[in-house]
Amino acid sequence: MEWNFRSAEELAVALGAGEVTSAELTDEAIARIERNDNVINAICVPDFDRARAAARGADQARARGEVRPLLGIPVTVKESYNIAGLPTSWGLPQHRDYVPAEDAVQTSRLKAAGAVVLGKTNVPMGLQDIQSFNEIYGTTNNPWDHDRTSGGSSGGSAAALASGFGVLSIGSDLAGSLRTPAHFCGIYAHKPTLGLAANRGMVPPSEPALPVDLDLAVVGPMARTARDLTLLLDVMAGPDPLTLGKAHHVTLPPARHEQLRDFRVLVLDEHPLIPTGSAVRAGVNRVADALIDGGACVERHSPLLPDLTEAATLYTQLLFSGSVARFPVEAHEELRSRAAALNADDQSLDATRLRGMVLSHRDWIEANNHRERHRHGWRQLFAEFDAVVCPITPTPAFPHDHNPNVLERRIDIDGVEYPYFDQLVWAGLATMPGLPATAVPAGRSPEGLPVGVQLIGPMFEDRTPLRLAELLEQKIGGFQPPK
Repeated sequence: MEWNFRSAEELAVALGAGEVTSAELTDEAIARIERNDNVINAICVPDFDRARAAARGADQARARGEVRPLLGIPVTVKESYNIAGLPTSWGLPQHRDYVPAEDAVQTSRLKAAGAVVLGKTNVPMGLQDIQSFNEIYGTTNNPWDHDRTSGGSSGGSAAALASGFGVLSIGSDLAGSLRTPAHFCGIYAHKPTLGLAANRGMVPPSEPALPVDLDLAVVGPMARTARDLTLLLDVMAGPDPLTLGKAHHVTLPPARHEQLRDFRVLVLDEHPLIPTGSAVRAGVNRVADALIDGGACVERHSPLLPDLTEAATLYTQLLFSGSVARFPVEAHEELRSRAAALNADDQSLDATRLRGMVLSHRDWIEANNHRERHRHGWRQLFAEFDAVVCPITPTPAFPHDHNPNVLERRIDIDGVEYPYFDQLVWAGLATMPGLPATAVPAGRSPEGLPVGVQLIGPMFEDRTPLRLAELLEQKIGGFQPPK
């Protein structure tokens, strides 16, 4: 019997019933990786010997009567997480030999939950792309179409899950890095509420692994079913033990509703700054139709929705001021002179990105104050709605584009080209205020590529979009393995 595409939930039952051992699951996953990963290139750092040893240990623990949430389940980990004894490079050639001495908090939590780590998954250089390729490990291909990207920056994890290489994976998200690869590869991912899951040890190579309150970025779960996302989030959630003693449990409120007919949902498919491609629009409408059919209250407009143009501008300022903060001084000076040369009337996202890169601390404080106003706007919206359904990016997976000058790259939306990074505005909608967002499969494009949408929920009410994801999976179906 093939176990590769079973859910973690199903495997836990089979392991408990003695139908299969962790050693068998692990051997089967390794065999599948060795057979198929040469064309996908998702697993950049295999760790098969330690995985087999961990699987034997899990089987012995189960025989002793131990019960742990992921005991014996084969998983993968994004390359950017520290795993003691394995390289953490973030795809940066100068760090290809950096090997941390201790595990990231989330690696430790996976192991403590009994998971068997098969290895690490590929990322873009410095995690700064919507694709996953770098000089050290090469390019990860989309399992549905090898000429297209699997997404980024958790693209290796999404491709691994879609290919049956492990049952769960952990990634991170600043600009859609969990959600975009999930959308491109037809799987599930959850961007938790900002600060919900400790991130220590998911840190650029050779930097100290310290507890940090990140401004936008989060770490989160990836899976092939909605229920598995919740299972893994429960392992990941909680503060850093270094900052809050040994307590790592956090009690999230239950989902607001258990049945589709009780949900109040705002559905968005248009953004003022970028068009929505027809394939993604169709995916949003499939979800909207399923919600209506299930008796949910669905609206297409609300005066409570924070201004989308302002939200995208704020997100762009916060994202790009952070992403270049450590650039060398001479690079910063060059950016400053280019920003100064911009026309004052130029309010394009390209101009906003450039200005964001040289934002003063005073201007950052002002942007942050605007963010707090937006957060309050979302609180008011979520008094009337339980979730917002919207795109993750405007298109399904696009063809590989390795042009080193990212400013020259373009994204093709139904035959019209737009600046490459403009496609981040939908991901930023949840990231900027720090809201939880669950990426769910929503059918296929006419070419047969996966299409996903995101379900944005209220802060620290992660279980609400996760439950909605589960109900939608029952209604419209979820992950399907690529042919």
